[in-house]
Amino acid sequence: MNNAVLTPNGHAADATTLHAAAPADVFSLAGRVALITGGGTGIGLEIARCMATAGATVIITGRREAVLQEAAAEIGEGAHYIANDITDLAGLDGLVAQVEAEYGPLDILVNNAGINLKKPALEVTDEDFSRIIHTNLNAVFALTRAAAQRMVARRSGVILMISSMAAYYGIDRVVAYAASKSAVEGMVKVLASEFSKDGVRINAIAPGFIETAMSRTAMNSDPERRDRAMRRTPMGKFGQPADIGHAAVFLASNGARYITGASLPVDGGNSIGF
Repeated sequence: MNNAVLTPNGHAADATTLHAAAPADVFSLAGRVALITGGGTGIGLEIARCMATAGATVIITGRREAVLQEAAAEIGEGAHYIANDITDLAGLDGLVAQVEAEYGPLDILVNNAGINLKKPALEVTDEDFSRIIHTNLNAVFALTRAAAQRMVARRSGVILMISSMAAYYGIDRVVAYAASKSAVEGMVKVLASEFSKDGVRINAIAPGFIETAMSRTAMNSDPERRDRAMRRTPMGKFGQPADIGHAAVFLASNGARYITGASLPVDGGNSIGF
């Protein structure tokens, strides 16, 4: 039986060596290069901050260069940015190539960027639906493919998707968003079945109700929805962006080296609440 596993830098190590390693080493991302889309604000920014704290070199992307510049400066050493629009599918191979040329082989991809639309289903136009699917699904697959081609060739890598409670149960007025996130959940399973044998793990994080500036505005404008969310959340409170960031660090680390094809709810129990 072969007990060799990969260290954070992709080198072979005996399983007994990792077993004896201190927990801090197992969850370290030192020496890793991570690309986080939508990393300038909210959950994406916190994922980038947590990964940088764990030792990774992080590259955040988004469309607003000034926001990215400020975010990278806030994170500090080890944080960089590239202005990029993920909806321009033709440019995503070039994005991955640029990351690798400037910072080294890409070890971690976090597909965080996405958009939502809150509107009754009967009022959602074909253009509305297509716009959500293009950003939340088509672009996610295209960037994942670009990164995975290189990761599979190196037989090492981690790809994380950001899912949603909208993929777990029916939430009214988000039909396009729910469809996109449900498709992402299916994609995780298929890609994990294809890539895991080549040393590339694929997992998803499904945030519950996380307190960000955007979510506060949305919930405060719809108190009934906010109260309903809290009633079915056993922990009785909103999560914080750092809760998602810490989960992302775990799933990207060797602490999760035997986890692939999974969707991890980080939701205070919302997905099992009654």
